[in-house]
Amino acid sequence: MVHSHEEVSLEPGAARRVALWQALLVVPLALATLLGLIILWPSDSPAGTVPVMSESISLETGTVTEIGETDDAGATPVRVLLTGEGTEVPVHVPAEIVANGLDVGDSIEVMFTPAAVGTGTPYIFWDFERDVPLWLLIGAYVLVVAVVARGKGLAAVAGLALSLAIVVLFMLPALLAGSSPLLVVLVGAGAMMFASIYLAHGISIRTTTAILGTAGGLVVTGILAVLATDWANLTGTLSDSALSLTGYGIQLDQILVCGMILAGLGALNDVTITQVSTVWELRSANPSASTAQLYKQGMVVGRDHIASTIYTLAFAYVGTALPLLMAAAVLDRTFLDTLSTGEIAEEIVRTLVASIGLVLAIPLTTGIASRLARV
Repeated sequence: MVHSHEEVSLEPGAARRVALWQALLVVPLALATLLGLIILWPSDSPAGTVPVMSESISLETGTVTEIGETDDAGATPVRVLLTGEGTEVPVHVPAEIVANGLDVGDSIEVMFTPAAVGTGTPYIFWDFERDVPLWLLIGAYVLVVAVVARGKGLAAVAGLALSLAIVVLFMLPALLAGSSPLLVVLVGAGAMMFASIYLAHGISIRTTTAILGTAGGLVVTGILAVLATDWANLTGTLSDSALSLTGYGIQLDQILVCGMILAGLGALNDVTITQVSTVWELRSANPSASTAQLYKQGMVVGRDHIASTIYTLAFAYVGTALPLLMAAAVLDRTFLDTLSTGEIAEEIVRTLVASIGLVLAIPLTTGIASRLARV
């Protein structure tokens, strides 16, 4: 699918030359990504997976019918009507759950332990039932995108769905199977890059140019992630979820690097598409403009883009890590000491690496687009 405004920007002969140059660069990249998927695709389920709970323990759902008063020992009596059984039972719920979101009428999952029947608390809170709210929110998201962005927005959602499928079906199993984390994330990111850009924007000269810029940005981000993780002595072992992977023989510092690479992928797609479109419109408005002129004018927009996106990743990570920052803030230590603690340092390095890769991708993409626009 070639957009009509491209046909205005480039004459047929020029368009053929640009397409040829792009094919020489992008086709090998696509073939390498496909070959990587074939070679690294895990053939079996990850070894060493463990059940969530023992066979004697079961999960049941129910609705909270009563929340009593907290006693002096900090215990709060909670009663739940079990779904399908019509039986109301007492459930032990942690005090922090009661204080931060449990209400009468909530649908929850409870863990039933037959061996604990004699203790009076065989039912223990497991989690909230969230299927209905999550699916409704997903439906609302797709509806809003469809109404506002129409077909192009739905195509972008399809690209997002395919990218998430690559993470779930390829990357996670391959990492757990012991494949090289760096190779897995580069191949996976490449596949996600092709899927998200081409599905959202169509296959065209512009989008293929954006593919080249995004690929360059990913390489830069990957190199920076490896170097920064080593320089800052980041181990990736400080969170509970990371420690749960130690029995799988996985290098957690490499998983940290993978996360840094993936963190900047979405923003990279955004800035590369924008810069390519800017250069092409400049070329359309002034067909006689030289490569240097196109680059200079494109970077005027690029610098504005950098200024507007430079805090995007930072605030995204601050929002995600807010509980961690608050926990660190209550400790009696200096501000600089707080920033240099392991978990916070990981977030800072992740943000800086992704941001540097994002900023450098803008002049790189602008340069590629300016040169191809004058082929």
